[in-house]
Order: sequence, then C-alpha cells, then structure tokens
Amino acid sequence: MERYSIINEKNSREIVLLRGSGCVYKKCIFCDYYADRCSDEDENFRLNKAVLEKVTGIFGDLEVINSGSVFELDKKTLDFIKQVCKEKKISTIHFEAHYLYRNKISQLRKDFADFDLKMKLGLETFDCDFRENVLKKGIKESSPAVIAENFDEANFLFGIKGQTAETMQNDIELGLKYFERICVNIMCDNTTGVKPDKAVIKEFMQKVYPIYKDNKRTDILINNTDFGVGD
Repeated sequence: MERYSIINEKNSREIVLLRGSGCVYKKCIFCDYYADRCSDEDENFRLNKAVLEKVTGIFGDLEVINSGSVFELDKKTLDFIKQVCKEKKISTIHFEAHYLYRNKISQLRKDFADFDLKMKLGLETFDCDFRENVLKKGIKESSPAVIAENFDEANFLFGIKGQTAETMQNDIELGLKYFERICVNIMCDNTTGVKPDKAVIKEFMQKVYPIYKDNKRTDILINNTDFGVGD
C-alpha cells in the first residue's frame, strides 16, 4: 500500500493516505475503500506518523485522505498534521469528509485556523436520483448551492451504467460552478458488485475527457492509483 506521493500535474501538492477508524457510513454500493481501517488509535498514529514524516513541504500544499472522513482520524494524528505543516511551512491543507459531517466542518476550520483549509466532498454526481437510488451515497439534498455550502472541492464518479456523456459533462460544469476544484474518478474494478461500464467509459474518453483534460481546476483519475497512493 503506497501512502505518500507527490502530484506534479496541475495543482501541485503532496498527498498522504492515512488510516483511521474507518468510514462510519459504509453504504455506498460502489466502495470497498473503507476496508483500510483499524480500531486501535495508537496503531493508526504509529502508521500515520511514519507516513507524515515523509512530507517535505516542497509545494506548501498537502492533501490528506483516508478511508472515510477526516473526522475518523485520531486526535494525535490531527495534531501531528498541524505540527508537520507548521514545520514544513505548508499553508494549504486538503481534507475529505462525508456530507453527514457537514455541521462539524466550521469547528474544524477553527481548529486549523493557521492554515488555508480546503474541504473535499465525495459527491459522485449532482443527479440526486442516481446518487441516492443507485449509488446509495447518503446525500438527500438536491440543491447544488446547499450541497456545496460547507465544501471547497468535490469528487465525482463516472463510468457506471446509466451515465451518459451529457450527464457527466453536466456534473463537471456544475462542479466547476459551485466548487473551487473537482476530481473526476473513473470507476475501476473492485470487490463490490458495481462494475465499470466500458461503453460509458468510452463515451467519457471520446466526448468529455478532451474538453476538460487540460482544465487546471479539474483532476481526472483514469485509474484510482493515478495520484500515486493506494494499491
């Protein structure tokens, strides 16, 4: 499992994949990411500390991800993130959180007031019916403005049966309207019953990808390890 990498393209930053207690939601039918978890906070901190010690501060920008939300990381890990970022003169930190934690984000911003905190939401799509009835994402809100209220960035998931070039492009356009940055993830094979749809992915690559591949506010991950972390 690779847990540290450097992203040189577009929004250059370092990225770390840490381990927490695990996603509390665990209902997204496409995701097996939550398997990377441990209930022992001391063991998590030991692992996370070793990963964070690789951070150099080369870009002054650090993205922190884990199998769930930042709120599932232990306090010692969060404190060490602050320590490392201060020592390495990192000014911008990116965290992820599920929508169910939205009311806790204002306090997290206060706790990290010394940094420019960017919160990323795993939204997957603005299509509420597809998001909730197919993906089971747990975001009942339909208003893009309300969804984006506590978040700066968003992840989208493409390449699943039922999506089209039009729906995918609409998601990207709305994402760029309501968020500072977006990250498009193409569905990859995993242990869930949701499989990549080759026809949808082909349509994305032919009709949508060429439009946004050079957009500086849009990351596109064809493989889920394209950022250099994971396995």
